[in-house]
Amino acid sequence: MDIQDSCGTLLKQIHDALEKQANNSLRADGLTMAQVGVLLMLDRAEHRQMPLKELEKALHVAQSTAAGIVSRLEQKGLVESFGDAEDRRVKVVRLSEAGAGCCRTADARMAEAERQLLSSLTEAERDIFILLLRKVRDSLQ
Repeated sequence: MDIQDSCGTLLKQIHDALEKQANNSLRADGLTMAQVGVLLMLDRAEHRQMPLKELEKALHVAQSTAAGIVSRLEQKGLVESFGDAEDRRVKVVRLSEAGAGCCRTADARMAEAERQLLSSLTEAERDIFILLLRKVRDSLQ
């Protein structure tokens, strides 16, 4: 088997191309993929807020990394953090209105990136492609 046509190589090449496009797009807004990931997580969370510890687990990063991402987002006015009313040791992070606006922009950009990614496939091929991707993903969990 030619290594250039192996599933792993092809998936890596697709991932790298998507990541490059995303980073170029986000650079104009002064954001990183990790920061947008946090914003989108908060946007989908109950009351648009989460304890920092939950964000850390969801991102699979160290506490210091999660705290650094949140700190930079706070400096940009996209999130706010505060102590939990019931337990001041727990730091809660909440999406601001400006952060919610970034999420709407990010959602639109992601939809466009996906449209572009799948543009060479027919509707039937897209359905099969998504089905196969899910099947592979599920077999790895």
